[in-house]
Formats: sequence, C-alpha cells, structure tokens
Amino acid sequence: MHGGDPVAGGVVVKYRVETNCVSNNQLASQCDNTGSISFPIYQTATFAHPGVGESTGYDYSRQQNPTREQLERVVASLENGIDALAFSSGMAAIAVMLELFKPGAHIISSRDLYGGMIRYFDKISIKNGLTITYLDTSTPNLEDFIKKETVAIFIETPTNPMMNITDIQKTAEIAKKHNLLLIVDNTFLSPYFQNPLDLGADIVLHSGTKFLGGHNDTLAGFLIVKRKDLSEELRFLIKTIGSGLAPFDSWLVLRGVKTLAVRMEACQKNAITIANWLINHPKVTKVYYVGLKDHPGYEINKNQSRGSGSMITFQVDCAKTALHVLKSVKLIRFAESLGGVETLITYPTTQTHSDVPLEEREKNGILETTLRLSTGIEHVDDLINDLEQALEIPDKV
Repeated sequence: MHGGDPVAGGVVVKYRVETNCVSNNQLASQCDNTGSISFPIYQTATFAHPGVGESTGYDYSRQQNPTREQLERVVASLENGIDALAFSSGMAAIAVMLELFKPGAHIISSRDLYGGMIRYFDKISIKNGLTITYLDTSTPNLEDFIKKETVAIFIETPTNPMMNITDIQKTAEIAKKHNLLLIVDNTFLSPYFQNPLDLGADIVLHSGTKFLGGHNDTLAGFLIVKRKDLSEELRFLIKTIGSGLAPFDSWLVLRGVKTLAVRMEACQKNAITIANWLINHPKVTKVYYVGLKDHPGYEINKNQSRGSGSMITFQVDCAKTALHVLKSVKLIRFAESLGGVETLITYPTTQTHSDVPLEEREKNGILETTLRLSTGIEHVDDLINDLEQALEIPDKV
C-alpha cells in the first residue's frame, strides 16, 4: 500500500504563465550555448561519456533526454509539483502509475470517466489482481466504500463526458485520513484552470495530447507529484518500462504550452457562448457545462478552479438528430480527442466509450443522443452557424 501524508490545503492560487519557468536559459546553458529561444530537440538515443565513471548527466534517452527534461520541469512548475514525468501517451502514464500497486490492492474510482481508463481497469488491472469500485465520488458516503485493501481514490473532475464535479479538497481529506493516495485526472481543465496538488492530491494525471499540446499533432501523457517517494518510484518505473516521451514529441508539447493561457481563455470564451446558445435550441434537451450556474457542481468547481474550460456535453432529442449532426458539421470536425485549437465533436457511445458495456453507459447518462464538444479557437459565430445548420433536420433524412 502506498500512502503517507498528502498535501492538505485548498488555497486556489493565481495561475502563473511559466513557460520559461525553469527557464530555457538555465537548462539550455548546460548543453547549448547558441542562445536559441526555442529549446533544442536532442534527437539522440544515447550520450557519450567523458571517461569511466564520468557522465554529462545523461546516459540513454529511455532514462532521460534534455528536451524531455525541460518539458517535465515546465509541467511540474505549472502544476506546482516537485516532479513531472512525460510519457508517450496518457494511457502509458496510467499504465506506469498503476504499477505502484500490488495484486490484491483496491481502488475507488469515479464511475463516469474516460472509456479508455475503464477499459484499462476492467481488462488489464483486474487481470493483474487489482479490484476496482466505481461510484459517484461526489457522494457524501464515500468512506463507506473504503476497505482495508484500499490504496487509492482515482477521480476525474470534470468527468468525461458527463462533466460531473468532485470536491478535490474534501476527497483529499478522506484519502489522508485513511492513508490513501488521491489521483486526479486534470486533463479537462489543465493546470491553467485547476491545480489538484494544491488541494491535497498526491498524483495529477494529464493526457498531454489534449490542452497541454493543444494542436492535435502529437500524443503525450504526464504524471505530476509533490512527494519525493512517489517521484523516485515513478522514475524507476518509467526507466524500467521504457514509456518516456520522445524528444521531438517533447518539443511539440513544449511549443504548445507556450500558448496554453491564450488558448484556454479563447476556448472557454467560445464554450460559454455556445453552451448558452445550445440551451435555447429546440432540438437540444440537456446541456452539461460546468460554467452554467444550474450545473450541480458549479459552486464546487468555482471554489476549486479558476475556470470552467471548453468541454460541453449535450443531449439532443433523438438518435437520428445526433447522427445527422455528426454527418452534417462542416467547420467542426467529427473526431475523437479534444483540447486542440480545432473544434471537435465526438460521439461517446461509438468512440470514447465504445468498450464500456451498454448498461454502464446508460447508467452514467451516455446515450445514443449524447454528443461531446471540445470548443477550439475559431470565431464563435462560425461555430454556432455550423451547429445551427447541422441541427436543421430535413423532413426526409
């Protein structure tokens, strides 16, 4: 079992744009003297040694590479952690993280979460001897589900795709009381809007493919921690398993992070406008957006974050309407993923959550009428016009 004293607190600090936090100068000066503004791509698998027992600080890129190291320092700073580890994908980060736990360990998880995470839990983790309890982690009786074998609580907030909110600080207090790890997937809000470590989480997870990269052009994943023991364990695992992010992909995410603040603001501004427009459309029956005041988690999210992000899920009146929208959008693209500068619309029932059993999907509110929208930075009028024409269903379809 892994536990210890997760950091308590709950003070929401003002976001600092620190793309040069461990400034390019500090690390680049160790390995480059050109004055390059863009951090160099060290596209090498191995590093030469000055002599026996001597090292430049780098040995082999599976263990560490200067470009990946710079990215990790930046992301650690953005999440106020002591260390960040960059992986080849979000799922690679999850796979390594779960190696912290031994067979027989029990994990409590949000019921509504990314379908790939559910697939990994159900098809891989259970096979490897872990047990998982899915529940609404915002429930007041969360402690009733803790067993002597419980080692961790895993939450998404907001959840994917139904935008449910869990109180991070209250959950962290429960985790600390029972010597459990609290793991928070912060992909949807990014470190620009939310910092779970400051609220008591032990591990923060990101699919860096999404908002951190921001351009739908590379895969990446991150684990960020605020405890030295977790850093050391995870460093051993990433080196041993070999799932670290490649130098060029590290550089792409470094480039993406430089515009994180302006992208998040632009995407959120579009999302707020679109969510309010969707509410009034006759073919839309429900809108799930944490920036709407009637959202059940609005106040909690407001207290623990600095924004509501750019993810919207909505229900339309029938499956025919949903399919027509997916076929008819033009500027908006029908595709998986999220968090890029392009607006994407996703059909969870056949895409992100296709491997989740139908009964579980429906229990979580994922129906044939459910659509998920990741708003980008296009002009909001163009996005609304595209949605409006896509929602116009001809008499004969």
